[in-house]
Amino acid sequence: MSKTGTDELKELSAFAEAIAREAGEITLSYFRRTLTPERKADGSFVTAADREAERFLRAEIERRFPDDAIIGEEEGERAGASPRRWIIDPIDGTFAFVHGVPFYGVLIGIEIDDEPSVGVVNLPALGELITAARGQGCRLNGEVARVSTVSSLDESLLVSTDFRACSRYGFGAAAEELQRRARNVRTWGDCYGHILVATGRAECMLDPVMNVWDCAPFLPLLEEAGGTFTDWQGRRTIRGGNAVSTNGALFGDVSSIIQSNPDPQPPNLI
Repeated sequence: MSKTGTDELKELSAFAEAIAREAGEITLSYFRRTLTPERKADGSFVTAADREAERFLRAEIERRFPDDAIIGEEEGERAGASPRRWIIDPIDGTFAFVHGVPFYGVLIGIEIDDEPSVGVVNLPALGELITAARGQGCRLNGEVARVSTVSSLDESLLVSTDFRACSRYGFGAAAEELQRRARNVRTWGDCYGHILVATGRAECMLDPVMNVWDCAPFLPLLEEAGGTFTDWQGRRTIRGGNAVSTNGALFGDVSSIIQSNPDPQPPNLI
């Protein structure tokens, strides 16, 4: 990467960190307060905190980078003339947020020429800020973050938002086998599960259904930390509709189990 490219990534990641912190403060002003959440068409929650934080993020990006495209969970897509695309989720883990559980995050991903290049996740209730830029490593609160070196599934920690959802989306058999093989299994999910893998505190995270704004930061975060972020078919993408994070050492075993354990029935998406 040229010096200009490196400087650009540093500028972008520093700005993304700053606005992710401020958006996190907006969410904290609502956290564990009386809220009246609404249900979206897919059944998921949305709150005033989601909307206010996304409006803030969009306004700051538009002010600083007026030619950049933006995709946000709550307000859709704005086209841009530059090669950059910002993908934002103001609160990933709104279910946890609504229930007063601190495992939620502000997510910002930046694509440059369609390549996921910068990822920032702020977990404001936990005081953790995770950042990565292509070729510059992954950092947790400013310190270098790396995936674990665990190389055997029977020594691993496997996490997911909801293992039951794997069956609903056609990955039940694989998820069951992975749970059987892992040493420990927990439901520390949503963005927090992927961050646990990127920072060496878990080895594998399963998500059977994902939107692009749920995924955008994680490909650069996981890869810069030494791990992998793919869909369930093993494709390196933020647009696969689902996601698996691994510490890299277990990627082959996890992929083999997924491919060897197809569900006998099509998924029930009702």
